[in-house]
Formats: sequence, structure tokens, C-alpha cells
Amino acid sequence: MASQYDVIVIGAGPGGYVAGIRAAQLGLKVAVIEREHMGGICLNWGCIPTKAMLRSSEVFHLMHRAKEFGLKAEGIGYDLDAVVKRSRAVAKQLNQGVGHLLKKNKVTAIMGEARLAGKGKVVVKTDKGEEELAAKDIILATGARARELPGLEADGDLVWTYKHALMPPRMPKKLLVIGSGAIGIEFASFYNTLGAETVVVEVMDRILPVEDAEISAFAKKQFVKQGMTIMEKAMVKQLDRGKGTVTAHIEVKGKVEKHEFDTVISAVGIVGNVEGLGLEEAGVKVEKSHVVTDEYCRTGAQGIWAIGDIAGAPWLAHKASHEGVMVAEKIAGVNDVHPVKAESIAGCTYCHPQVASVGWTEAQAKEQGFDIKVGHFPFIGNGKAIALGEPEGMVKTVFDAKTGELLGAHMVGAEVTELIQGYVVGRQLETTEEDLMHTVFPHPTLSEMMHESVLDAYGRAIHF
Repeated sequence: MASQYDVIVIGAGPGGYVAGIRAAQLGLKVAVIEREHMGGICLNWGCIPTKAMLRSSEVFHLMHRAKEFGLKAEGIGYDLDAVVKRSRAVAKQLNQGVGHLLKKNKVTAIMGEARLAGKGKVVVKTDKGEEELAAKDIILATGARARELPGLEADGDLVWTYKHALMPPRMPKKLLVIGSGAIGIEFASFYNTLGAETVVVEVMDRILPVEDAEISAFAKKQFVKQGMTIMEKAMVKQLDRGKGTVTAHIEVKGKVEKHEFDTVISAVGIVGNVEGLGLEEAGVKVEKSHVVTDEYCRTGAQGIWAIGDIAGAPWLAHKASHEGVMVAEKIAGVNDVHPVKAESIAGCTYCHPQVASVGWTEAQAKEQGFDIKVGHFPFIGNGKAIALGEPEGMVKTVFDAKTGELLGAHMVGAEVTELIQGYVVGRQLETTEEDLMHTVFPHPTLSEMMHESVLDAYGRAIHF
């Protein structure tokens, strides 16, 4: 006989475990099924361990700048194995924390592989065999994995995915990174800082293509200044693997160039984990490896929901978590549940310098027919940035000229991944330029640049 629950969640990543906890808080009986790691890719192989490694490279970078701060640091070096060990320890600590949170909230956690087995039924294959569960509502939160292009497949030796890059068998000497989205640029930044000769190839006309064009251009200048080679409007057509070397055939402006590397990181996007779940039989529609849902994450099959990466862009952990809460509340009958709006979700890239944004870019705002006002403020005009030794950066804001609505905010520079939340809250509260102008920002802080950028959009900037 099937074990009965109110909600079954398949996948315990940042969407799944959060959905399970929120549903339990609302009085529902919940089971969360995970086939590999509690916390999913984000916690174990993505957001968290990469940030731990990037922190190590950031400290290493600052050690080389010790003289600027009146300090002495001699014999500067690094131990890559120790850097990786710290990163894995951070991930392990948080992985165990997820298990504790599920237990604390009386959520049944099951390690195994799940598949849909008829209306309201799930079969879980565990070490002990198969077990059948039943629930009125089932939430799919199985996440995604690295996309692999034909001929560019990872082998873990010469060609890596993000997983290999997090547990590298060696330190690359000459590194090719294919793709300049958040994952590609973060690994390029990490390995370049530690001394790898780094080349980034991007098929689009600029790196960080989802960001505002001005931010992309500013970031590119900083990366080149740090020694990276950036190849835009370029495509890796072929990889010839030899003994310890890879020859990359890179097409640029219609001509194919050959370049040799000892390591390649492929970061060309992700595909949803939709296989083996019995989706087709259940009537769940899949397009381009992602489950099709409505604004409340409902699939076309009654009682089946999909959240996070499996449900499509933006592929961000915080989007998955918020969807998890929304779906749990929708299932529990909570009134006034609002759908997640993609344009109100911030994107953060933890390279050096950091990049963060929310809302529409200047180009997108114009495409949608807005009459806009745009403000800028450079880090070099901010006292705290100069004191920190981080004068390279920019804050950009985009407003609707008619209503004063904050349409978008875009940043590049030190700690902007923390600063962006101020604008996120502003958008959520439907803040206008007047509200932001009348807000008193503390001094001396980097946040003052946010104020000045708003003022600049209306010709009122004080320090620039």
C-alpha cells in the first residue's frame, strides 16, 4: 500500500527543500525525494562552492596588493588542493544543514530516484528496493545539468564542466572557457586570478550577454586589464584532444583559427533534468528540455507543479526558492499568492569585478516603448570605494520618464551583488524616483552611489 502524503516534492535543491519546508509549515504532510545530494546542484556543485573558491582568489588578489594598503606580504602563493578542500567543506556543512531543516520541520526525506506512476502516485527506487508514495499534489524540482555540445563533450581530464572545475585534477596553465555567462565568467575569473592564461570565447557580440550593454563593456575592459583574452562573435567548432593538450578550432569573422590549451571549461548553458520521470505518460508538456508551466508553476497535468531550473529561465536558486514558497502556499490555499515576475529577480555574477542587475536593460526598456531617463554614477566618485581601493565600477539606473518607475538597475564593481537588493526591494514596493531621491543613504557607504545614480537620471547628481 502506498504511503500517503499531502505533497510530494521530487528534488531537494533550493526549490524543492524550500517548497517542502513551507508546505510543512502550513500543516501539510510532506515527503521530499532526492537522488543525490540534499541542497541540490546549487549548494553542492554551484552557487556555494564556487563562491567559496572565488573568495580564496579574491584574498589572493588582495595579498598581491598589500603594498597599496601599507602592508607587507612576502612569498605569496596558494595551495589549490587546500582551496578546493575548503570549498567542499563549506558545501558539506550546508548540505547537512538542509537535512537538519527538513527534520526540524517534520518533512520526510527520502534518498532515491523517483518517477511518476499514475495520477497522484510516485515510485521511489532506493537502496532497499522500490517504494510507492501517493499525494494529491506533486512538485517537480529536479533542476538542470550542464549542456554539452557535440564534439565539445567533457571528459574530466582536458575538457571540464563546472563539476570538474570545482574539483580540478590540476591547475590549468592555458585555459579556454567556452561561454561568458555567469558560470563561464566566474571560473575564468577564478583561474585567471590564480595565474592561468585565460581565453574566453563567446558566440554573441558581447560577453555577459544578458546584462546591460554598458555593464558588459565595462566588465570586459576590466577582464582584459587583468590579462584575459576575450573573443566575441566567436565559436569553438572543434576540439582536437592530444596528450595533455587540446587544439581548439575557433571561428572568428568567418575564419577558423587554431589555438592550443591544456584545459577547456565548457559553460554553454544548461538542460533540464526531465528524463526518467514519466512526464510524457503523466501528460506533462516538455519543450527544449524544460517543463511548460503557467505563471503559478502549474503544469498541464492536474496536481503536478514544476519549479526552479526544470521550469525554465531565469536559472537562479533564489527564483527556485521563491517559486517553491509560492507553490506550497497555493497548494495550502493561502489567499493573495502572487506569481514570481522574472523581471523582478536580480541576477548576480561573482567575478572580479562583480556584476549585478534587476529589471530591464536600457535597450529592453526602449524596445518596450518606454520613454526613459538613465542615470550613472562611477565608483571613482565615491569615498568608500576609494578607501577600499576599489575605484573601478559603475551604477546605472533606468526610469520611466512619464511615471518615475524604476525600470532597471545595473551595476559592476565591488560588492554590487549585495547592493542590488536595495533596488530589488524598491521595485517590489513600486518605488519611484522621488522615493529614492528622498531616501537618506548612510555615509560613507558604497550604497551612496545608488542614490547618486538616481539623482543623475534627473540631472541632480551632487558628486559627479
